[in-house]
Amino acid sequence: MSDIFFKELQIPEPDYNLGVGSTSHGEQTGKMLIEIEKILLKEKPDLVIVYGDTNSTVAGALAASKLYIKVAHVEAGLRSFDRSMPEEINRILTDHISDLLFCPTETAVLNLKNEGITTGVYNVGDVMLDALEHNIKIAEGKSTVLENMGLSSKEYLIATVHRASNTDSFSNLSSIVNAFCDVDIPIVFPVHPRTEKYLKHYGLWDKLCEKVRVIPPLGYLEMLKLMAHSRKILTDSGGVQKEAYMLGVPCITMRENTEWIETVEDGGNVLVGTDYKNIVDAIKCSKGSTSKKDVFGIGNSSEKICKILNNGNIS
Repeated sequence: MSDIFFKELQIPEPDYNLGVGSTSHGEQTGKMLIEIEKILLKEKPDLVIVYGDTNSTVAGALAASKLYIKVAHVEAGLRSFDRSMPEEINRILTDHISDLLFCPTETAVLNLKNEGITTGVYNVGDVMLDALEHNIKIAEGKSTVLENMGLSSKEYLIATVHRASNTDSFSNLSSIVNAFCDVDIPIVFPVHPRTEKYLKHYGLWDKLCEKVRVIPPLGYLEMLKLMAHSRKILTDSGGVQKEAYMLGVPCITMRENTEWIETVEDGGNVLVGTDYKNIVDAIKCSKGSTSKKDVFGIGNSSEKICKILNNGNIS
């Protein structure tokens, strides 16, 4: 799935591809540790920068830390306070072995302080806002996804579902599908391959396709334009919650918690879990979104990070 993003955003191909693929958490993390260590021993970097909360994040941080190479964590300090989420474990471990912690919000800084981490902590804002502000202009100018799909601005919803706690549970996934099928407004649903596998496994695929506009995964620019023009966004993704807030589009999050608490506090995001009635009621609710972009900075987070690194914080 990553190929389309490299091509669309003109990102250079990586110098190294670990070729780990999708396996269990332990196997994936272990293989990455082995391969990243080989690269670090060869390249001998002064600093390793890791981003986010994936298995590659913690693997990169661990490999570097064990070789006494400094680690910088971008998007540090996030907490959902739900340790059943693999991402939460990755965040905590990565933060506690990082030398520089680039936080996206004041809440993230406070979370680290509460865990005794105060050295090397910087609130730089969110690099995702940098990317969004740059790419939304390109998407609006180049993407014809609305015309191609016959959609009118603010006359549809867009949905994403990929979290294992939702896809792997028949009860949760069927509740989500039933809610999607029982509302009047059109829903556009780009389906992740893993989600498609479980929809078919549970016998929900045909029912979904009858009522919902099911499409293959989209490129970043097309997805960004669809999100910007949707009436509301339904998701279980942390990143999509944040992008919805930045775009000023009301978000309905099919989770019991969020690491992006600011989006809820400001009224741009509502947590509904996977309860059928809660999802349907949130879709029908006419309440709009409030967006305070400065919660995540002003779109210059990358500049701030570069300035900090260039000021001698690597040595």
